[in-house]
Amino acid sequence: MEDSKNQGLLKSAGLIVIVILLSKLAGFIRDIIVANYYGASLVSDAYFYAYQIPALAVVILGGMGGPFHSATVSVFSRIIDNFNVKPKKEVKRLFNTYETFSLLVFGLIALICFLYPDWVMKIIISQASPELSSLAAYHLRLMSPVILVGALLGLYYGILVTYNKFLLPNIAPSMVSVGIILTLIITKGDNTGFYLALGTTIGALLQLLVQTPVVLKLGYSFKPVFDFFKNKKFSEILELLMPAFLSSTIGQIGIYVDIFFASSLAQGQWTAYGYANRIFQFPVGLMLSALLVPLFPLFSRLVAQEKFDEVRHYFNKGVGSLIFVGTFTMIYIFIARTDLISLALERGAFSSEATLMVSEVLFFISLSIIPYMFRDSITRLYYSFGDSKTPFYIAISSILLKLIFNSILVGPLGINGIALSTSIITLINAVLLAFLIRKKISIGYRVFFKQVLKILLCALITFILGFFLNSFLSSIFINSFILKIVKVSVVLAIMLITYVTIAHLLRIEYLEDLKEKIESKLRNRKNA
Repeated sequence: MEDSKNQGLLKSAGLIVIVILLSKLAGFIRDIIVANYYGASLVSDAYFYAYQIPALAVVILGGMGGPFHSATVSVFSRIIDNFNVKPKKEVKRLFNTYETFSLLVFGLIALICFLYPDWVMKIIISQASPELSSLAAYHLRLMSPVILVGALLGLYYGILVTYNKFLLPNIAPSMVSVGIILTLIITKGDNTGFYLALGTTIGALLQLLVQTPVVLKLGYSFKPVFDFFKNKKFSEILELLMPAFLSSTIGQIGIYVDIFFASSLAQGQWTAYGYANRIFQFPVGLMLSALLVPLFPLFSRLVAQEKFDEVRHYFNKGVGSLIFVGTFTMIYIFIARTDLISLALERGAFSSEATLMVSEVLFFISLSIIPYMFRDSITRLYYSFGDSKTPFYIAISSILLKLIFNSILVGPLGINGIALSTSIITLINAVLLAFLIRKKISIGYRVFFKQVLKILLCALITFILGFFLNSFLSSIFINSFILKIVKVSVVLAIMLITYVTIAHLLRIEYLEDLKEKIESKLRNRKNA
């Protein structure tokens, strides 16, 4: 029975990863279209600055693992007796109280952003030119309804997950990308970014509309209820919500620190940072999702059973395999990033100069791939031990470090200084988390880092080969779209063959683990 349940969980995790991949592809197409119409310009900078506030409501607070989702799942999963029937009156009343509270709070924030967008943007981008600040305020006013929508997205996401409806909540976020894509294709864009901001608002409404019918079908219709101080269960939600809110927003404060420094730079640089970060997140996010979706509940279960040897085993195997794949991704990005960005974005208003800006930023961000993966993986291990305070305190300290490193690096390096600062702080966070986890469990770093050193040696040899191969092909290939595709494909294939061959010769155990997983999946498909 337990094996069957585990298989079901892994199957759900696999489906979620596929859905996340499709969502990221929708986001990738959105970025291509936005780049085509707006390039890396004053308009795109204004939009990306303004979007940080709606993004906080939709992506961070309302997304997977956000405070509204986490609090909803935690409380409602314990008070619902039977998930196959309509909810009881007291459950619906709690839901309506929660919904009413969320709408009031986020509605007030949305109203402030609609009525006083200039004031809000002057606080966020205080060093920006009057033209940039004014245009960003215009975009914020257009996107202010997204903040109100965000009040419901996290709540609806949480209630759907509580009823084990995983796919729809993970499909819904792609609706924002769909809204932007459709709006820009129909209108062909404009010179102020009106349709870009409008498309974002339409997309958020689409995301809400996709989830609402299923929530209504479960029996949760909307009715204003103001039991904020009478309902004990709602007080319990608030107790969970506030610490989770602080944890979720601490990273956003770091982004606001970056915005403060970036707002004084030349136009297009913040846009370049945004594109580079999303390109970085595409492979890294997929790899982390593929690992952490099945491993996080496994860690939690093994810790509860005090099977620490198994925790150590699965952590080393899982994270080691992640670093093995992530390291190759990093060196390939170093070699092919300019061609890849050119192929993806360089058309319409997105110039070759913009490609070079994004390429430089991507290089500095990609330095953080290994510590980023390790940090996010070991953070889940802390959560498995019921410790959310240690990662939170380290995240808070990173805000101060952000101010220090940005002050030092932005002057000489511009937007690249912000990217390098981010990579340095990610490394520091990873090291601190790795050191402090020893109070809870011995990971066995000596064996782990011995394998990591082999991976780095393998990566160095592969990088040198890839560098000279890419330089040679660049000297003989004409700079055309088709030949760029051929070049990046040839470089990828030869680098991958080299990397795997050297890994085999060095007997890197994570290569064998990956082979076994692939062979096991192929066998399961044949037997299915």
